[in-house]
Amino acid sequence: MPNAARPPFHLAFPVTDLAAARRFYGEVLGCPEGRSSDEWIDFNLFGHQIVAHLTPARAQESDYNPVDGHDVPVPHFGVVLSMDAFDALAARVRAAGVRFEIEPYVRFKGEVGEQATMFFRDPSGNALEFKAFADMGQLFAK
Repeated sequence: MPNAARPPFHLAFPVTDLAAARRFYGEVLGCPEGRSSDEWIDFNLFGHQIVAHLTPARAQESDYNPVDGHDVPVPHFGVVLSMDAFDALAARVRAAGVRFEIEPYVRFKGEVGEQATMFFRDPSGNALEFKAFADMGQLFAK
């Protein structure tokens, strides 16, 4: 559910197959479905509204930035979770046979901003990152 102190964000993103998006976001990630049409589907991603919009197939244009020894896909989106929710999601994604672009691990270990992170792609090639902090106060720490 949305938190009044932290308003939910809205993100619309392209997909090439609505049925595949429905299975991936709904069944694999466990996102409840909201409104939909023949052209788009709303999902509740941990209290945030994401909308998969059907678009014609197109070449994926991904760039990568080096972060902590890994090539991080850009663009990407996701949610900062609790450690328990992060571990549960990682297990759920792994059990569904989704290939991790970056396997779950702890980044910046022992440094400011230490966090668990993982990257994978949806069936349309959109990159997702989910992360967690043992100390949520480190989210914006410098």
